[in-house]
Amino acid sequence: MTDILRKDAREQAARIADKSLSSETLMQATLERIAEVNPRVNAVVSLRDADDLFAEARAADATAPIGPLHGLPIAIKDLADAKGLPTSQGSPAFAGQMAQSDCLHVARLRAAGAIIIGKTNTPEFGLGSHTYNPVHGTTLNPYNPAVTCGGSSGGAAVALATGMLSIADGSDMMGSLRNPAGWNNLFGMRPSWGRVPSEPEGEAYLHQLATNGPMARSPGDLALQLDVMSGPDARVPNPMPYTAMGDVAPDAKGKRIAWLGDWGGLPYEEGILDLCCTALDVLAGQGAEVEAIAPPFSRDALWQSWVTLRAFSNASGLAPLMEDQQTRGQLKPEAIWEIETGQALSAMDVHAASVIRSDWYRRAAELFETYDALAIPTAQVWPFPIEQTWPREVAGVSMDTYHRWMELVIPCSLIGLPAVAMPAGFGAAGLPMGVQLIGRHGNDLGLLALAEAYHRATNWPSARPPLH
Repeated sequence: MTDILRKDAREQAARIADKSLSSETLMQATLERIAEVNPRVNAVVSLRDADDLFAEARAADATAPIGPLHGLPIAIKDLADAKGLPTSQGSPAFAGQMAQSDCLHVARLRAAGAIIIGKTNTPEFGLGSHTYNPVHGTTLNPYNPAVTCGGSSGGAAVALATGMLSIADGSDMMGSLRNPAGWNNLFGMRPSWGRVPSEPEGEAYLHQLATNGPMARSPGDLALQLDVMSGPDARVPNPMPYTAMGDVAPDAKGKRIAWLGDWGGLPYEEGILDLCCTALDVLAGQGAEVEAIAPPFSRDALWQSWVTLRAFSNASGLAPLMEDQQTRGQLKPEAIWEIETGQALSAMDVHAASVIRSDWYRRAAELFETYDALAIPTAQVWPFPIEQTWPREVAGVSMDTYHRWMELVIPCSLIGLPAVAMPAGFGAAGLPMGVQLIGRHGNDLGLLALAEAYHRATNWPSARPPLH
């Protein structure tokens, strides 16, 4: 990998702006790296024609910077539309479908000067934390190609970890920016709900579970991209006022962190909890106070609420594919499960689930009167073999759904809290793991400041890059 590809996106952009680096040179290095590495990991899909990309890079070099991402290559997660590129969503039902326009956050990235080079791989419809699908195949973990890279932003994570990209977008309903960040030695951020507006189309009030967000090799690069993606859109309700992240200064001294651990009985594979405790010791060394706390809310109630609201949301979007005889047979079992579960719900089932999440939001608000962040691992298992669709058991405990093994990511997803996934280090088998910091709604910058303090003390993405 060339030296320029090892640099953060902020340095790349600054050097393009001051003309000490050309966008064309960066594009050349990027495409060479993709040619070298991507055949082994399958992270970047639908790559655009090289001549067209070089033409855009030369055009960027010929103009003054139009935004903070001017001249930087980026690939878009294959759940989002980027004009002129296919959006397969990993499904044969949409394979080859060309986007006629950009999604809102993609348009913002493009307007900030980013050059969109292609897409990054995702599970079918983004369902499940294992990036494989019948359209583009499986994305492999660069630390061990025999195991999963996570998901659903798995292609983005692997592209970042291997130096094919310096920043990447993703989306997060059930840990999709956090789980792959943890399993690829990266930083991923689920922003506060409303900071990055959802797509201004269809139903806009009921399905507030997922959000788009950034992934990078440093907290500063998370902030760089989040600034671009953030800000109200008049067509989208419940916005957060725009506040720029700017340059993120490290700030851990005096901060109080509540360690949630196993939340009163969550099963974990051996070594995960200990590794994450060691990571939090780093923040303690930076002046933070880390305290283990008892489960703050019923885990069973959170899961009941989550399964109901997630299936309600997924069924609403996927049901037409089930009703169409041409596409019904192309759906994977997990998609069918989501649709059938959602369609069996009553209005009062959904109401009861939302009452639970409302109670949890109020309880979380009480916690943040005492603590600046809550901490919990990014996964309950180590990366598992790619042949396995999902873990059927964790530490001897059977999983009753395809996503139960990711139960620990739902506390912030359910109520729209911000969370930053940080690299926690490596286990006995040499595979990465991450730890989440969860903050009060709106305190995205505070989480990034904690993460920056941790990053400066560890520098995991640069200290332990993938083996190849």
